[in-house]
Parts: sequence; structure tokens; C-alpha cells
Amino acid sequence: MTDLLYTEEEEALRAAVRDLLTDHCDAPGVIARTESDAPHDREAWKALADGMGLAGLLVPESRGGQGASHREAAVVLEELGRAVAPVPYLTSAVVATEALLACEADDLLADLASGRRIGALAVALNIAPGGAYKLVRHEGGALHGELTGVADAAVADVLLVPADDGGLYAVEADAVTVTPQVSLDLTRPLATVTLDGAPGRLLGDAEPAVRRALRAGAGLLASEQLGVAEWTLTETVRYLKERKQFNRPVGGFQALKHRLAQLWLEVVNLRAAARNAADALATDQDANLAVAVAQAYAAQVAVHAAEEALQLHAGIGMTWEHPVHLYLKRAKADSIAYGTAGAHRAQLAELVDLQAP
Repeated sequence: MTDLLYTEEEEALRAAVRDLLTDHCDAPGVIARTESDAPHDREAWKALADGMGLAGLLVPESRGGQGASHREAAVVLEELGRAVAPVPYLTSAVVATEALLACEADDLLADLASGRRIGALAVALNIAPGGAYKLVRHEGGALHGELTGVADAAVADVLLVPADDGGLYAVEADAVTVTPQVSLDLTRPLATVTLDGAPGRLLGDAEPAVRRALRAGAGLLASEQLGVAEWTLTETVRYLKERKQFNRPVGGFQALKHRLAQLWLEVVNLRAAARNAADALATDQDANLAVAVAQAYAAQVAVHAAEEALQLHAGIGMTWEHPVHLYLKRAKADSIAYGTAGAHRAQLAELVDLQAP
């Protein structure tokens, strides 16, 4: 039986990441950044990737990384979710890195692991691990086509592009046109990538690489959703203890206690599902099943926690200055990232041979 409790090393990693994000990603700073033309926090990314070496957690030491596992990456993502940090960790250090691990591209893998470069898999953010994704045309050694909904493409140095010849190609960002799209989640911007005869370097077969990357993305996204849910619950409890009505703390009212208790149970269950998915990815035991279970459950909990936070903060929760809107937008955007809960439930039913009538 696998122990899903956090190890001492994982707790130490959490404390270090939380301290760093407290210094780099305070709520007013994140809100100000989302209003600017540069939503990504490059300083925070440099501190995480270069300073702490976290971009290479999933990469073996022999290939230029830290040689850790998905469990450690999950802890990092919990903290990034708590801070709604506008950094490309999930897209570069998890999804793009997993795609490269399936190929023989050690030079590029080492670049991403060190944080020297940022990678993005040129597949729309809403595609589930088993879903169909758009391909570009490979003709005469060049790539042609348009891909929409690519997360963090605006900050990527290299794009991993699947083509119609079955190959996955590395394309330099300056060889394509990246056009920002309007995105609900201002901290994880989407973009359209246009390739007009862009040169690409063949890395390997696209199909297994993309499947592996999307599975890891979906599985570890649950840890980010856990971080969002934990922060919103914790902040709501803190606020209701301080806010007074009729000369008593609002949190003392029975109806609100019941709502918070229900939410706490949901968050605890999400932690179990997210930890199980991370451990399954780390050990590759029933990972497809664990990821489907986590994603079938995670979205509703993160969205519910953020909605309750917005409502129970009352008037101040409706203001732009309060960060709760960032968490609600992240929770809603995450609910369709790497497949909807419905898509994962369908996948789960197929995996356990529980077909609908």
C-alpha cells in the first residue's frame, strides 16, 4: 500500500516554495500584472526555475534535471495554486517536459530543466489526455497552420508542435506569430500560434509524447486545483472569524458553519484524489485510472470553494482589489483544462468497464 502522506522532504519543499511566493507573488502584485501587457511573472519564474531548480523536478539527473518525481511537482503546484502564480510551471516544467521525456531530445530537455528556456506544447489547453488535437501541415520541411488556445505560448521560447506526418517538432518562438486570445483566467493567458512556413526540428513521434504530456498535465492539475480550493477555504474561514454582524463573528452562525464544514470535507477528499494521481504518475501504477478519478472530482470542488469564498466575503469579495476573483477565474478555467470532468468520468467508466446503458 502506497503512503500518500507528505514526506518531511515534501513539507520542506512546500515551505520553501511558499516563502518564495510570499516574497514574489503577493495578491496586489498579481492583480497589477494581469492588468499589464506582461501577465507572466518572469522574476518569480527565474527564482523557482533557476534559483530553486524546480523546473527540472521530473527530469532524471542523467538528462540534466533534479531526478525527483510527480509527488514533488504536485507539492509545487499546490503552492502555485494557492498563490495563483502567473508562471508557466504546469505548461513548461510538466507538460512540455513530459513530451520531451518521451522523445530523444536531451539538449532541449536540459534547457527546460535548468529554466534557461521555457517550452509549451502547441495543443489547446482544453484537450483531454485521450482527445483529438489539431495538427499542422508538414510540407517541404516546413510547418504551416494555426493552433488556438495554447496556454503560455506568449512566454515560450520553444513550441512543441504536432504535425500531420506523425512527428513532434521543436519550433523556435521567433519563427511563429503568437497572437494573445481573450482568456477568462488572466494569470494563464492563451494565444493563437500561426505557422507560415516555420522550420521545425523533428523530435520524435507526436502521438505517445502528446498523450503522456496531457496525462501528466491533467493529473498534476488536480494539485493546482487543490491549492486554489485550500486558499479560498482558509481565507474565507479567517474572514468570517473577523467580520462581525449583530456584535458577533459571522462565522459563529450555524448556517455558515455547515457550509464551511461541507466545503472542508470536499477539500480533504480532493487532497486524497490529487495525491493519489501524483503518486500513480510517479510509480506508473494505474495512472490513467487515478488521473481520471482526480479530474472527475477536482473541478467541482475548486469552483465550489471559490464561489463560496466570493459569496461569503460579501461586498468586498465583489471588488477588483480583492484577489478572490483571480481564484474563481483560475478554478473555472481549470475546470475545462486538459478535459472536462464529464470527459474524465466517461474515461473512468471505460477504464473500469462500467458502460452507460
